[in-house]
Amino acid sequence: MRQSTPRIRSVVTAVGLTYGSIVIGTVVVLAVTTLLTALGMDVASRPAWRLLLSTVLLQGVTFGGLAVLYVKFRDLGFGFVPFTIPDKRDVAVIIVGILSLVGLLVVASTIISSLGLESAQNQVVTVGQQNPVAFLLLVPLSFLLVGPGEELLFRGLVQGTLRETLHPARAIVLASALFASIHLFSLTGDGKIVYIGIAFVLALVLGATYEYTGNLTVPAIIHGAYNAVQFASAYLTATGGL
Repeated sequence: MRQSTPRIRSVVTAVGLTYGSIVIGTVVVLAVTTLLTALGMDVASRPAWRLLLSTVLLQGVTFGGLAVLYVKFRDLGFGFVPFTIPDKRDVAVIIVGILSLVGLLVVASTIISSLGLESAQNQVVTVGQQNPVAFLLLVPLSFLLVGPGEELLFRGLVQGTLRETLHPARAIVLASALFASIHLFSLTGDGKIVYIGIAFVLALVLGATYEYTGNLTVPAIIHGAYNAVQFASAYLTATGGL
């Protein structure tokens, strides 16, 4: 029982970090949106502004602020979530990682289509289809905030915390499952399980690259590039470029 207690504590902490950050981020976004509306800024009717605000406040302010508070509270030091400039090996892993994620998405999409299944749609895509400029805005944000912010939380804090008491493979799997699960709150339509399943597989790659390199910059760039490719493709599709 004594040996299992630290493991249980780390799992509970990882779950708390995952869902607590989403709850806190949602409250922060709602509070700021309400304040801006009271000041006469109609954010609700401007999809691009709404996406910018949500991304900055969630992946940037909330995830970043939570990371600072967490490492300070536990007196871990920022070496717990190491960001360093990629070396040659890291660059090679980044390239392989990006190609792997894109390749896995293509394979998954082909299998889903051949089986006659449907995949749910992220609300971000719905907003972008109504206003394609939002997709263009999300391309740089993927590199600047989405990739770094989500990797800081899920690979840096969540996977890092689990890694303290669990085998690395188990830490990667559980962190990936938590990462995939939060997407449920932003999905619309049928096929939510299919979407979450794809997100889980892709997260395994991100977790493995972090474990292999020990450099959070690597999965952050891979994640950002993968999202940027998706948003750029969605913009071209929405505007008739493809």
